[in-house]
Amino acid sequence: MPPMAAKFNPREWRITAQLFGTRQRRWLVGGLTFTLIFFLLVSHPSSRNTLKHKYSDLFPDFSSPPVYDADQPPTWERLWQWERDLPQHNLDLPFPEGRTGRYVLFKNQIQGLGWNNQLNEVLMNTWLAYKSKRAYVFQEYMWNHGHYPWPKEKFRQQNPTTPLNALLSGPSAGGPWDPEDDAPRSISEAWFDVVCPKAERRIIFTGDVKPAVYWEMGNIIFDHWQKVLTDAPERCVEVTVGPNDTDAVPQTFDLWLWGSTRVLSLWDAFRDSPVTRLLAPSPVVRAAVDRNEYLFLPRGPRPAHPASRNPYDRMLAVHLRRGDYEGHCTNLANWNTTFYSWNLLPFLPDQFEHPSPIGYEPGKNTPEGYAHYLKHCYPNHDQILEKIEKSREEYIRAAKPGEYRTLDVIFLLTNDRTSWVDDLKATLQKSKWHTVVTTRDLEMDQEQKDAGMTVDMEFARMAAVFIGNGWSSFTSNIVHRRLADKKEPISTRFF
Repeated sequence: MPPMAAKFNPREWRITAQLFGTRQRRWLVGGLTFTLIFFLLVSHPSSRNTLKHKYSDLFPDFSSPPVYDADQPPTWERLWQWERDLPQHNLDLPFPEGRTGRYVLFKNQIQGLGWNNQLNEVLMNTWLAYKSKRAYVFQEYMWNHGHYPWPKEKFRQQNPTTPLNALLSGPSAGGPWDPEDDAPRSISEAWFDVVCPKAERRIIFTGDVKPAVYWEMGNIIFDHWQKVLTDAPERCVEVTVGPNDTDAVPQTFDLWLWGSTRVLSLWDAFRDSPVTRLLAPSPVVRAAVDRNEYLFLPRGPRPAHPASRNPYDRMLAVHLRRGDYEGHCTNLANWNTTFYSWNLLPFLPDQFEHPSPIGYEPGKNTPEGYAHYLKHCYPNHDQILEKIEKSREEYIRAAKPGEYRTLDVIFLLTNDRTSWVDDLKATLQKSKWHTVVTTRDLEMDQEQKDAGMTVDMEFARMAAVFIGNGWSSFTSNIVHRRLADKKEPISTRFF
């Protein structure tokens, strides 16, 4: 008999049949009935809405799939790690680095303001550390909340920060000096805590150094600090603000210096320094520039004379600060202030002339005085167009014999997000500016967006002609880079 047949039991078969014919049949019928009633209820709109409201967790809304917001600040995890792994972060290196090296941390360096207010100090403090034969300690850039490219609900930390190496490259951010230069390389603040434990640091309060040279020329202030840092026998120095210091601007090189002609005594040495010469855009910035270069390719008719294929040779860049800057310009007029920092260099065209002092009172200017300041600080539509055309004409006219100059590409560096900039763009296109690009037109990923202000600055540095705002640190640092590149003075203008 086959094996299966040997297991067949008629009695068991009858029991199984009885089960399926009684209780299981009732369960099956009941289940089908419930399913039918449920289906009828759900299929009716009013019933479906009632059930959906009451049992919302059982009715996911597939009609509106969740949207992932990809516009988030970068984590910078890889770049933070890259900075931690810098080769100079090694205790076993020989002097002037390692555990026997000499270092200086400027803890009085400004934080929480715009990038360019901080960049001034980063570069000059690096130069001071270099001349004092100490390694500069670089810090991460801490944002002003109002300037950060993302709203507060997207902050990854209470006070957003960006690695310095995302914004610039060079000795200030830990890059190498010249091959023959034995100066110690800059280190991060985190490594400073390792190589210079707090117990081994000398703390220098700014209030003990600054008063002796507070209103002196920039070069005298520099030399005074250089002597203090050079003569200090301690390996590790931290410059900071004293607990009872009442100085409103306790930086080593402060606002009163940067905002006056006293800073100009530092220009020649600073321009020729390795800090300036080796300063470069970060890889993040270079990638953003390369990614957007196609936007600046000339789109107009072929010029009547030979013209460069390089779009930057044909570009005029304009810094147009808008929004709340009008109020800032009014305040500048209230105190009859002059241009800022390197914008004051006397060999540059368009030097600012103060309005008539008749009727002026400290804290309050005259109607004519306010109008004069706004023309140069917050120019209107017609004043902008007039300055652009004049700058183009004078730059082309300054060409050497046999040299052909063409300006038909324009870049508007602006924080404006309204129709105002669209109207200006349309007007320029009618004035033989065949390629018009604004900051808003640039395409950038998250990391490039975080470094966006330095991307704008790099385009302005490379442009054949630049028109800036004389009171702006943003403009001043562009001027610094352009003059370091040996661009002729007629190519750098102010409103």
